[in-house]
Amino acid sequence: MDDECVAITTLKILIIGESGVGKSSLMLRFVDDTFDPEIAATIAGQERFRTLTPSYYRGAQGVICVYDVSNRQTFERLGHWMNEVDTYSTKTDAVKMLIGNKIDISSREVTREEGLEFAKKYRMLFIEASAKTREGVQCAFEELIEKVLQTPGLWDSDRSAFALGTNANQTVGNCTC
Repeated sequence: MDDECVAITTLKILIIGESGVGKSSLMLRFVDDTFDPEIAATIAGQERFRTLTPSYYRGAQGVICVYDVSNRQTFERLGHWMNEVDTYSTKTDAVKMLIGNKIDISSREVTREEGLEFAKKYRMLFIEASAKTREGVQCAFEELIEKVLQTPGLWDSDRSAFALGTNANQTVGNCTC
């Protein structure tokens, strides 16, 4: 790398939804391009950890709410998740996205139109995806990240960023790009 610098910015993006909808699978597909059909449900949504909920939401710039298109109950619980977002989010202009996951499963219980209608009601971005086949995953995360970066109100003046460059004596903000 010559004299150019790259600013690294940390974003806080939440992925929420009922157990088993594929939150971890979506994240792993995006980050590592892997899919594990045997992945076990993680603990974040379990009732015994509810006291931690406010800290999850604090400062989040983006929220991805996921449901399983082959399980109507996960769709019907979306209102609960949006109430949590409204209650605990500290950034009122956080970018919200709804992902209908598992579109590779043929026994669909939630139509695309129902997902789109819910997303419109709550002013959310919307996409259907499959963590298993990759369809829509990259696009979903990239679109959310782009919208977060385009929303000035999400950035505090003291945002967490640092510059990577060749001069070890440089300080943040004094990059010679």
